[in-house]
Amino acid sequence: MDDPGAAVLLYWLPLGAGGRVVQWNGRMYEALVAWREHRPTRDLYHTALELRLDGSRFVVEMAPAWSSVAANRGVVQTGPVGHRALGRIAAFRYEVRRWRMGVIPDSADAVDGPRLVGRDRRRVRRLLDLVPEVPPLTWGRDEIGAGDMWNSNSLTAWLLAMSGHDMTAIAAPPHGRAPGWHAGLTLAATEIAVDTLPPA
Repeated sequence: MDDPGAAVLLYWLPLGAGGRVVQWNGRMYEALVAWREHRPTRDLYHTALELRLDGSRFVVEMAPAWSSVAANRGVVQTGPVGHRALGRIAAFRYEVRRWRMGVIPDSADAVDGPRLVGRDRRRVRRLLDLVPEVPPLTWGRDEIGAGDMWNSNSLTAWLLAMSGHDMTAIAAPPHGRAPGWHAGLTLAATEIAVDTLPPA
């Protein structure tokens, strides 16, 4: 049921909007992948969510552990970057945040601003509850055999799919793609299939 006091907003953020190094690395990565797949290069995006419910606002995202000094940034999960053994070092660790009244540093660069995904309060609540349950897979690796790396886009796709949103209605901006999105959908499809199995 639509509720004007509930909302899921999706931000499509150009990769590297917050720094030249990330942007350059992203372009090199995309050039290599495009060459391997025999296709033109595309613009790369990462994603974040903003949720509104009962007068409260939350930012949900995956970010490097060192990217914010805010004490109350709503960290509910952490995971390793690149290799599991490296996750003991802050420089190689990411955070999953469910940050009440939080900020998305490069939100001003979002293409077409935040996009409304839905206003069903039950799905908003379900999404909020799911955030701490995301598995702490290794960022940049394919540990589930999805043919796609795990990253911030995986988190977004997993949360939206697991909370019952229509994923066929969501797409990256024109001429763009979101590495990791397929990994999130693959994991969600597997978990949903397991949940719907009849009891033994």
